Amino acid sequence: MIEAGSTQTILSSKRALWFVAGLTILLFAIANLPWQLDDYDQAKQAFTSFQMIKEGRWFYQQTPHEHVATKPPLVGWISAGLFAVTRSWDTAWRLPSFLAAIAIVMLLFRAATSAYGTIPSLMALGAFGLNLLSPRLATLVRTDMPLALLIFLIGLLIWQKIRSETEWGLRDQVYIFALLTVAMLIKGPIVYAFLLPGIALFEWRGRVGALRRPPKAFGAARRPYQSAWPGWWPWIASLAVFLFWVIGGILFTPGFFDQVVMREFVARFGETIHRPQPLYFYLPHLLHKFAPWSVLIMGIAVFDLASRRWRIGAAFREMSPGTFWLLCWSLGGLLAMSLIPSKRVDRIFPIVPPLCLLLAAQIAKRNSCSHGSVSRPLESVDFNSTGYAPVAIEKPATRIYRWIAAALLLAIIFTGGYTISKVFSGYRDHRNALAVFGRSVRHEAEVRGWRYEVISAKDEGLLLYVLRTHFIEPDRAVIEWNRGNLDALVASTEKAPALVGELRNASLSSLKSNEKKKEQGRDYVLITR
Repeated sequence: MIEAGSTQTILSSKRALWFVAGLTILLFAIANLPWQLDDYDQAKQAFTSFQMIKEGRWFYQQTPHEHVATKPPLVGWISAGLFAVTRSWDTAWRLPSFLAAIAIVMLLFRAATSAYGTIPSLMALGAFGLNLLSPRLATLVRTDMPLALLIFLIGLLIWQKIRSETEWGLRDQVYIFALLTVAMLIKGPIVYAFLLPGIALFEWRGRVGALRRPPKAFGAARRPYQSAWPGWWPWIASLAVFLFWVIGGILFTPGFFDQVVMREFVARFGETIHRPQPLYFYLPHLLHKFAPWSVLIMGIAVFDLASRRWRIGAAFREMSPGTFWLLCWSLGGLLAMSLIPSKRVDRIFPIVPPLCLLLAAQIAKRNSCSHGSVSRPLESVDFNSTGYAPVAIEKPATRIYRWIAAALLLAIIFTGGYTISKVFSGYRDHRNALAVFGRSVRHEAEVRGWRYEVISAKDEGLLLYVLRTHFIEPDRAVIEWNRGNLDALVASTEKAPALVGELRNASLSSLKSNEKKKEQGRDYVLITR
């Protein structure tokens, strides 16, 4: 046998695995430093758990500007529980997404290793950790990463049933129901868009293939196909739980129907309230933010089709059911989300984990083909301890190793460099200026025993930085100040001069927010007696 090249040796080594895993966790931890709540609606999500603890609103919350919170409360419950343990809001807000990201990494690597071997699983790990989406969402105060974990668990369970060719039992259906219910209580029925189209496509292909496949002998029954459909009741029952929460909001929360049902959900399918985006919006963004892995996936697919003289039908017929499910899962979610007019780049993130598994399947398939195993199904390839069959032809195998090694190196340089540069620029430009200002206000108020409030402002995060549950209107602030009920006020630099003229014995303190990039309504000052 011909010995494997140095590229294969490096990729299959434990050092490469620990380096990629360590770099992934590091980037997940630091990508959003310095921590702040000023963008991506983080303040709205953080405010739900804050209001749970401060005001006991456990089922229906508000935003800092007193609109109805549009997300179900599960992630808020988790953050509230974490705060009870850690007593740190920053930890409580960001830990759910971070733990969800680590869970996806572990599940993805384990699944890819068991199915495809060491090197493909390393590439799946690298693809998930080393892109522009995963590190950004790993500590963002949002629901995207926990939702992606639940969708991945459901899709992974379907994938395992397909590969093992086992029927759906009651316990499997209970698992699907539980996962769907948790996903519903994180972000509502959007979970359907990432799973049902892929299931429908897989079922259609399976039924058509079963009908077209000739029996082995006269009078013999056709070979049954493995279904990806776990049954109706898990989907209906989980939707019923979500609708119970919706009906409660409509009955007991003023404005819930208009702001949540009509504006947040129904209006997503129109083009009047939310800014619509073109049908192709997600595709170029996914190609960019998932690069170089998106390019590698397409490159391997094109090379495979070219080697088959572009016989697409033959490629699909020879594709294993497990790999075909990964393809349906990924493309189905992309298509469904593209059909919704209201779009934002991070909403497509749940298709990234199945794309990583699909990449692992492609690499394993190309490697098996290079070793002369084209006719054998992917799942039947006998891998050795390094995840590969004995090498018979070095040149094709070496080529695929070089491709994936180049992609991994490029991802390390690009993602690592971009993330670190964003962290440095964040500290240089004082991106967390309001968070620092809020901590200073809290410290001064605690030391001096001040009673203080925050004048209504555009920045929703400001309310959380100073740990207050409501803004106060300027007129009300003037009345309370002159009555002696307030000792300090946080106000924007635009409103502060006029306020000082109406407040008795008031002056502007030296405590101000320190931002380099001046934007209207973004600088604040503390007014004291």
